[in-house]
Amino acid sequence: MYYTYILQSLSHPDQQYVGHTSDLLKRLSEHNEGKSISTCKYRPWKVNTYFAFEEVDKALQFEMYLKSGSGRVFRKRHF
Repeated sequence: MYYTYILQSLSHPDQQYVGHTSDLLKRLSEHNEGKSISTCKYRPWKVNTYFAFEEVDKALQFEMYLKSGSGRVFRKRHF
């Protein structure tokens, strides 16, 4: 399975991060260990929501949608 996930910062609750991975727990650990430049200054993180897909292409497409203008509106409205 492949996952598109939305993380929420525990130290800055208004901050979210969207990504995709095949190992959600490992990826969350990497974000919390500061291994991602994009997320290291808002640590620690928690998984707010995740979506499971059988194909990596679907997970990547959904990640790109959530990062788009209309996807951001969708995230704010629903998550």
